[in-house]
Amino acid sequence: MNLRRDIFQAIADPTRRSILVLLATQTLSAGAIASNFDVARPTISKHIQILNECDLIESKQEGREIFYSIKIEKMKEIDQWIEQFRKIWETRFNQLDDVLLKLKNKKNEQ
Repeated sequence: MNLRRDIFQAIADPTRRSILVLLATQTLSAGAIASNFDVARPTISKHIQILNECDLIESKQEGREIFYSIKIEKMKEIDQWIEQFRKIWETRFNQLDDVLLKLKNKKNEQ
């Protein structure tokens, strides 16, 4: 049964985030991915399945091996969603900088 999962549910798990980091630089087989973790291969296969269901990775069969790579377009969707919060926090930090500068100038005047 192929459940459609939410991409944020997928990236909530640290192992899946680590798999995405691995795939950000290279295409790997499930075995090569699993060799980077100290868990059973079926566990990694389940993580890969979830990432695949969320359309965050794609698979390509070459002979008997299946190779996985990251789907940059989907990662851009995540980045765009996070960007709105990045802008909010940048604004808040800039406001904090202004307050701290005013306090420092006020202290220097005394």
